[in-house]
Formats: sequence, C-alpha cells, structure tokens
Amino acid sequence: MINISGLSELCEKLGCDIRQECSLKDHTTFRFGGNCRALINVNSAESAAELIKYLRTEKIKYAVIGRGSNIIASDDGYDGVILHFGSSFSEIVIDGTTVKCDAGALLASVCMQACKNGLGGMENLYGIPGTVGGALYMNAGAYGSEMKDVVISAEYIDENGDIRAVSADEMELSYRHSIFSGRDLVIVSVTMKLSQGEPSEIKAAMDECMNKRSSKQPLEYPSAGSTFKRPEGSYASLLIEQCGLKGFTVGGAQVSEKHSGFVINKGGATCSDVLQLCEEVKRVVLEKSGYILELEPIILK
Repeated sequence: MINISGLSELCEKLGCDIRQECSLKDHTTFRFGGNCRALINVNSAESAAELIKYLRTEKIKYAVIGRGSNIIASDDGYDGVILHFGSSFSEIVIDGTTVKCDAGALLASVCMQACKNGLGGMENLYGIPGTVGGALYMNAGAYGSEMKDVVISAEYIDENGDIRAVSADEMELSYRHSIFSGRDLVIVSVTMKLSQGEPSEIKAAMDECMNKRSSKQPLEYPSAGSTFKRPEGSYASLLIEQCGLKGFTVGGAQVSEKHSGFVINKGGATCSDVLQLCEEVKRVVLEKSGYILELEPIILK
C-alpha cells in the first residue's frame, strides 16, 4: 500500500512535482501503457537519493525512467512510483573539453551543446532518442560509436541510497551493458571528455548521422528504437528479414517495412500486441536460423 500523503509531503519538501495515476502512454516513446500510481519529476541528485531512501524504507515499488525510449510499458500500468528524470533534472555544464550532465539531460541536447562549444566525439550518438543517464545505463551506441568512447565518470545512487562516484574503467561497459544493468543502482550524473573541433564540421557530421537515421529508420512511427539486441555472428534485422517477417503485424504492432530491426506502433498498438509479435519473431527466427533473439527494451510492469 502506497502512502501517497507521506510521499506528497516529501515531494513538497524537496520541491518535486508529483502526479497521481499518471499515464505511461504519455511518458514512453512507444505511446502505450496504463497508469502508474504516482509519477515524480525529480529535480536533483539529492532529491533522487532522498526519494529512493524513502521508497525503499517504505517497501514501495519504484522505477526510474527518462524519456521512456527503451521501455515497453504494460497495458495494466505500473503498481508503483515512477521517478521521472526529465527537464527538471537536465543541467549541462561544460568546462573546457569536459561535459557534466544531469542524468535527465537529453542525449541530443548534450550533443547540440557540445557542438556549439566546438566539442566533438559525440556526432554518431546524435539522434539516439533518450537521456544521457539511460544511454550510459545500456551503453547506447550507433554507427560505430558508443557511450564508452566518451564517458569518463558518473555519479550514482547505491543500494544504501548514498551518492557514489565511479570511473569509466569500473563500469564494465560492453555491448548494451554496464555495471548498472539489472542492478538497483541509479545513475544521477554523467561526465564525458570530448575533443576540440570546428563547430561547422561537427554540425555537418551530426546532420549526416541524422540523415542516415531518417532515411533508414521508421522515425515517423512510435517505437522503442532497435527492438532486439545484435546476436553474436549476425544482425537481428537481417535475420528477421531473411525469415520473411518484414511487415509482420499483430494488432497495431508491426515489424517495420522500412527497417526490420524496429517494431513500431502503427496505430493503437498495445503492450500485448508488441510482446505477442516479439515472441513470434523470436520463435520463427530460432526455428529457421538457430539464432536466439533477445529484447533490447526493458519491460515495465
């Protein structure tokens, strides 16, 4: 049982906005999902730590989301509290070639600020639809670049609710994995080291990256980005296409006809539609190719 009154009092003390029975449809890029019991817009690392300590002490179920770009939200909603790392927790500070960001800063915004300051190294990360905290959590990457190429340190909330620092060398960064993956650790800030460059050249490289995305990916439809992780020895999109699943549809969910690595919301898709479709894709690919596909997005339920 959630003590909404006690939680609201803490949020008032911390200056954090809290909303009850908030639709996850409005906070995920797939654009579906039921209500959470409460959603809190976190405004600082210290507030996040206080809230997490309270939720853990009270044994209240909670989850942290940023833009919700790598999440499949249940149709039944989330019977707990969502800590939202968004615009209220998105400061970007540039000092020379070092960029420190709150976890809720959009990765695209960080790339733009870096470009304006003549800092390169993130060009291929431009257009990844998520926050910098979420990007580090899964070591996001594209076109041969990953977060591990630029990050030097981070701050996170540990199992005891304390804020700790960790260097990149300790993060175990690998393909779509970090030390934070699947653990009760919450990233609150990310620090990156970039290199001096010419803003116009950096911007041109970012534009080229975005043009590639627009021409090859179904950005016009709601989705959670790449739906399956790359299996060792092949590519999910290639396997799905070879198995004749391009355009395969369940309800409002579809394997994109533009890029078979994306499952999209063609209109009115539900979580059930997406999960049924993904299970069938995994079954057929395994049967026909022997490869096991693994979902990349996190299922929030």
